Amino acid sequence: MTDDDILAELGFDLTPKKVRARTPREERIIAGFEDIVRFREEHGRVPQHGEGRDIFERLYAVRLNRLRAQADCRELLVDIDVHGLLDGATDADAIDDLDDRELLAELGIEPDASNDINQLRNVRSNADRQAAEEVASAKRCEDFATFKPLFDQVQADLDAGIRTTRPFVRDLGMSKADIKQGEFFIVGGQMAYVAEVGEPIAAPNGETDARLRVVYSNGTETDLLLRSLQRALYKDEGGRRITEPIAGPLFDGAAKAEVEPDHLPTGTLYVLRSRSTHPTIAAHRDLIHKIGITGGSVEARIAGAADDATYLLAGVDVIATYKLYDVHRSRLEALIHRVLDPVRFDVEIPDRFGKPVRPREWFLVPLHIVDEIVARIADGTLAGMTYDPQTVALVPVNLHGGSLSSPTEKRLS
Repeated sequence: MTDDDILAELGFDLTPKKVRARTPREERIIAGFEDIVRFREEHGRVPQHGEGRDIFERLYAVRLNRLRAQADCRELLVDIDVHGLLDGATDADAIDDLDDRELLAELGIEPDASNDINQLRNVRSNADRQAAEEVASAKRCEDFATFKPLFDQVQADLDAGIRTTRPFVRDLGMSKADIKQGEFFIVGGQMAYVAEVGEPIAAPNGETDARLRVVYSNGTETDLLLRSLQRALYKDEGGRRITEPIAGPLFDGAAKAEVEPDHLPTGTLYVLRSRSTHPTIAAHRDLIHKIGITGGSVEARIAGAADDATYLLAGVDVIATYKLYDVHRSRLEALIHRVLDPVRFDVEIPDRFGKPVRPREWFLVPLHIVDEIVARIADGTLAGMTYDPQTVALVPVNLHGGSLSSPTEKRLS
């Protein structure tokens, strides 16, 4: 008799058992449970919860509770549960329908995706999480409509390069970076505006603190302490301070003699008026102005205007010029165009080859408003202003409420 015959006589079933193919989810469940089994064999106990426990033990404890609570998992693992781990009591508070990555996030860990899960990075302390929670505990801002134009303006300034962002760091001398009313920051991925600063109060460490009203670009607000916002900005790798829109000194021809030698001329701001005979332009000739900045001469800039669609295919008259010194030309031009955007003369005209062109530097604005804009640039008060065609005046953006009329749209053929 062969060995198989002997085994058959003894009653052993020699028919090969079919091995069922497992799904990727089942493979992950088995692999995760095997980690728990190894922990039990190495430590002689099941993994447990608790702040004082090793982070992986806490992970295994949460995973075990989840496996105990799911019947399909218990059925899958019954053959390898040699220690009866699935028969224990379940901690209902620890069960959550999360995958391993989400479980790690719940435990305050951000795994490096480029490495194995055992390679941990950025493990936050309780103090770090508490500081983040102070910023995150925001409520709905009921009067957000008042602040939204401010956020829109700052975002437009950032896009145009008028404003920039800088890391929020301690000042020279290791003093704390200051926070003032009216400033903008980026914290927790949101733009934040310090709308109010309360009365100074004494902090437990002897320093001065204050209660703030901070409005966020997502329509929420908080009343956190000034020191809490400072801590959140220090700890946030993306925490930034948004600068004020500073273009640089500006001097007109009369003040040129007062310019110090180290102030170098960097361009000319010009205001032009079209000679076009088109009925729409002729009817508003005293209001339609082209406003721009050139680093060369204005005369060279407007040469050939009659053949250039950006000059409305007509000659132009130079109405006013202003000399610029130590100024970033493109940023200043973007700032002026942003202030006048509500009255941009939006036109579309064909060039010499019939291709449509939309000039962007023409505005329906009286000359005295341009003079006021230049004066405000010189004294640094243009920030936060916009032109209101209803009152024919420059007004603060937050008082305007964003209810500007739509830009004038015309098609010239």
